[in-house]
Amino acid sequence: MIPALAPLFIADFEHYRDVLVLPDGPRQGVPLRTFLTDEYLDDILGRLGSAYPDSDPRGLASIWSKYYFIKLIPPVVAASLILDQRLPLHLDQVQLILNDDSLPAGFKLPHAGQRWRPTPGDAFERFDELLEHHLRPFIEALARHVRLSPKVLWSNAGNYFEWLLGVLENAMPHADLTHGHQLLNAPLLPDGRRNPLYQPVRYLKVEGQDEPKRQRRVCCIRYRVNGLDYCGNCPLS
Repeated sequence: MIPALAPLFIADFEHYRDVLVLPDGPRQGVPLRTFLTDEYLDDILGRLGSAYPDSDPRGLASIWSKYYFIKLIPPVVAASLILDQRLPLHLDQVQLILNDDSLPAGFKLPHAGQRWRPTPGDAFERFDELLEHHLRPFIEALARHVRLSPKVLWSNAGNYFEWLLGVLENAMPHADLTHGHQLLNAPLLPDGRRNPLYQPVRYLKVEGQDEPKRQRRVCCIRYRVNGLDYCGNCPLS
């Protein structure tokens, strides 16, 4: 565990305690640039595919990315929004820790980072390293490997980002999550490119139900994996 992040890992968030670690951690890590080579990805997706024979590699890649994003995004985004901690997330500096099933278990960061000084002026400054120097190269490499639209993987990442903001709002109603919402509600990036995390989730009114239905805007194509059906938030179901 990174000591500066200890205040985050309480109650329902405690299981993230050992996800972000420093280089001296005992578990072996794989540099992400090494992991994202064709040979390594073939091996990892092949291991996942052994549990779902004859599945579409694109579906397997999407499912695997969900494990990745649910490990990475909650502690990283919470550290930034709640603790104002700027973590080193550049893809060239981070190592991935896998569990015995070849699924993401943690990340080795080169150092503990530091507090934002001064506080970022907007969401794009706060999340630039996560968005442009980690998620973008990771998603582009994985999507290219299996010939999958990057929109599917960005949607997977955005789904967990949006979910986390809801969790934090409920757990810490006085926390300032403005930059998190700003990132998800801006159609364009400051340079004019499309924001790949723009509104990944919508809430639909369903007749006869008091609570709106949470629905993803882009399907995660898990139905392309043998034995799996549409997820509960699927826009196709």
